[in-house]
Amino acid sequence: MNRTCSFVVAGSPAQFTGGYLYDARIAQGLVALGWEVQTYGLEGRFPLSDARAADALAQCLAAHPDGACVVIDGLVYGGLPEAVRDHAHRLDLVALVHHPLAEETGLDPGVRDTLAATERAALAHARRVVVTSGFTARQLADYAVPPGRIHVVEPGIDPSPLAAADHEPPRLLCIASIVPRKGHLVLVEALAALRALAWSCTLVGSAVRDPAHAAAVTQAIAAAGLAGRIIFAGELSPASLREYWLGADLFVLPSFYEGYGMVVTEAIAHGLPVLTTRGGALAETLPPGAGMLVPPGDATALAHALEQLLRDGAARAALRTAAREARGHQGDWMQAARAFAAVLQGTPA
Repeated sequence: MNRTCSFVVAGSPAQFTGGYLYDARIAQGLVALGWEVQTYGLEGRFPLSDARAADALAQCLAAHPDGACVVIDGLVYGGLPEAVRDHAHRLDLVALVHHPLAEETGLDPGVRDTLAATERAALAHARRVVVTSGFTARQLADYAVPPGRIHVVEPGIDPSPLAAADHEPPRLLCIASIVPRKGHLVLVEALAALRALAWSCTLVGSAVRDPAHAAAVTQAIAAAGLAGRIIFAGELSPASLREYWLGADLFVLPSFYEGYGMVVTEAIAHGLPVLTTRGGALAETLPPGAGMLVPPGDATALAHALEQLLRDGAARAALRTAAREARGHQGDWMQAARAFAAVLQGTPA
């Protein structure tokens, strides 16, 4: 049975967002299972692909022999239907969809329609489509993907030490790239309403993916007079995140939308209570009782929930207890890799 496959991603594979970490951990798991895996990082602009990106994917696919299994990350796959069409007859193409491209927050309506159209066209040529949540699987009904081609492989988690979660004043942690979909401006607005309470907040995530938005977040923090209380730590490797996880009391993710929300499962793995939104798959990703959910984009609701948890240590402790119990039921990355391997071999559970 063939145990060889390629992963194709946009730009450098060594990036620290959830999608890139998922791809890398699945690839590592497949290698541990005896697979031969090659990862290709393509140059060019994605997902609104330019000529450089189109050429890069076309050349990458052309270099693969007939019958080769090629897993293409959604950032690449969804914007280049012509390239995948040209090789779908001879390659075993697997689309890896973390979330539909058109669900990104802040898109111009024309851009959203373009992305939806190109992704729908591209997905028609995938022999299999892997998604990271049942929520995203259900969304693909809008993209005319036959249900039999869709396979859910949720992320795994690493065993993690418990966060202390007992500081006064409470320490809030948000790990997310500084892009509109992650809702940082909503968080700043909510925290500004709670400036009379004692707290600190650390933001971890890349500020270079959308520099204009990152500048807007920085300006909002300064305008609210919170520059000394909301701290940017920048983008950090998983290893460098350890001290931030262990030093946090409450994890906050104000996203408008997530296709899964890996960082929520990481927070649970550290036994941290979570305050997040119902955006996308988050309501299904957060274990019952381990956190609180508010509507996405609602700064007033977020501030109300934050105030409750900041004022009431017992409420935070109850959520922390549930989070610590839920961490014992999380699957690891080898389980995820085995499930992914089963999809590639055509024998999913």
